[in-house]
Amino acid sequence: MSYRLLFRESGTSVPTWALVAVGARMPVAMAPLALVLLVRERPGGYTLGAVLAAVYVVGEIVGAPLLGTRMRADRARPQLAAGLAVGACGFGALGVLPGAPPVLLGVFAFVAGAAPAAAPGGLRALLTALAPERAVQQAMSFESMLTFGVWALAPAATAWLALSVAPWVPLLLACGLMALSVPGLWLLPAGWAAGGDAGRRPGVRVLMRAWPVYVTGAASLSLLAMAELILPALLEQRGFGVGLAGPLLAGFSVGSAVGAFVYGLRAWPGRLPTQGLVLVLGVSGCVAGVALVPWAGVIAVGLVVAGVLQAGAMLTRNLMLREVLPPGALAAGYSVMYAAVGAGYAGSGSLAGVLLRVVSPGGAVLSGVGVTVVLGVVGFWGERRSRGAAGIDGEFPAPLKPVVTRGSRRGWSRSSPRP
Repeated sequence: MSYRLLFRESGTSVPTWALVAVGARMPVAMAPLALVLLVRERPGGYTLGAVLAAVYVVGEIVGAPLLGTRMRADRARPQLAAGLAVGACGFGALGVLPGAPPVLLGVFAFVAGAAPAAAPGGLRALLTALAPERAVQQAMSFESMLTFGVWALAPAATAWLALSVAPWVPLLLACGLMALSVPGLWLLPAGWAAGGDAGRRPGVRVLMRAWPVYVTGAASLSLLAMAELILPALLEQRGFGVGLAGPLLAGFSVGSAVGAFVYGLRAWPGRLPTQGLVLVLGVSGCVAGVALVPWAGVIAVGLVVAGVLQAGAMLTRNLMLREVLPPGALAAGYSVMYAAVGAGYAGSGSLAGVLLRVVSPGGAVLSGVGVTVVLGVVGFWGERRSRGAAGIDGEFPAPLKPVVTRGSRRGWSRSSPRP
C-alpha cells in the first residue's frame, strides 16, 4: 500500500496534524536534557537535574492514564487544548524562573509532564480517524517516522541552545511550540468516536482487555532504556571514547525511522501479536550482540538493526490496540500504554543503575535482554489466552465516517460493527 493514498484521500488534514504533533511532541523530547542543563551550574546541579527529569517523567506516567481515561472521544479537542496549554505554562514557568527553589522547579516539571500527557494518545487516535481505513498502517508508520525524527533532532537542538545561548532558552522554546499547537487543533476534527461510544468514557475493564499489549510495550522500551543508559559504560569498558555513544544512538534513531517507513510499505505475514513477538525477540538478539561483541563496527550495526526492528514492534502494538479496544476507548488505551512504556523505561533505568554496581556493563545489558524476553513471551501468551477466551479472530474496527458535531466544523463516527 502506497503512502500516497494517505495524503491523497485526507487532503490537508494529515499535514496539518503533523504540524500540531511536532509542536506537541518536540517539548516532550527536549524536556529531560533541558532540565538537566537548566540547573547544571548550581551546586549539585547534575543531581538536581536528574531529579527534575525524573519528576517530569513521573508526571507523564501519572497524567497519561489519569487524563486519557477521562477524555471524551467525540469532544476531545477542548481537553487536548487545555492539557497542551497548561503544559506550555509549566515549560514557560521553568524558563522564566530558572533560579526558583528546587521544590518549585519540581512542581513546574511535574505539571509540564502531566498536563499534556494524554495528547500523544489523543493525537494518534485522531490521526487514525483522519486516515482512510486502508491506510491506517501507513498513517501509524508516518507518525512513527515523525516521532523518531523529532527525538533525533530535539537533543541536539536542546544542547546547542542551552550551551550556546542560555540554559533557559530550550524551555521557553518548548513553551512556544506547545502553545502554538493549541490553535492548530481547531483545524482538525473535534473527535473520532462512534455511535453509542460517543458520550461515554471507557471503563477500567474495557481498557484492561489490552493488558498484553501494555506488557509488550513496556518490554520493548525497557530494553531500549537499558541499552541507552548502559552504552556509555559499555564503550568505556571496551576502550572506546564515551562520546561515541551519541553517534551510535543517532544510528539507532535513523534505523527506527527507516524501519517505520519499511513497515508501512506492505502487509506483512502473520498475525500482529506474532509479528510483535518476533520483532521484540529480534531486538533482544541485536542488543545481546551489542553486549557480547567487542568491536565498534558490530555494535553500530547491531544498534541500527535494533532500531529497524524496534520501529516495527512499536507499530504492531499500536495496531493491536485497534483490534482489542472499541473506538471510543482508543485514546485512553494509547494513554495507558504511554504510561506503561514510561514505567518500563523508568524501571529499567533504575535497574541499570543497580546492576552496574554488581555486574559488568555487558552483564547488565544481558540481564535486561532476559527481562525483555520474559515480558514479551508473557504478553504474547496473554494475547493468545484472551483471544481464545473471547473466541474472536481480531478484526479491525469499522471505518470512521465524518459527521457534524455541535460547536465544531466536523467530527467522526463509525458505521455499525461488522458481524
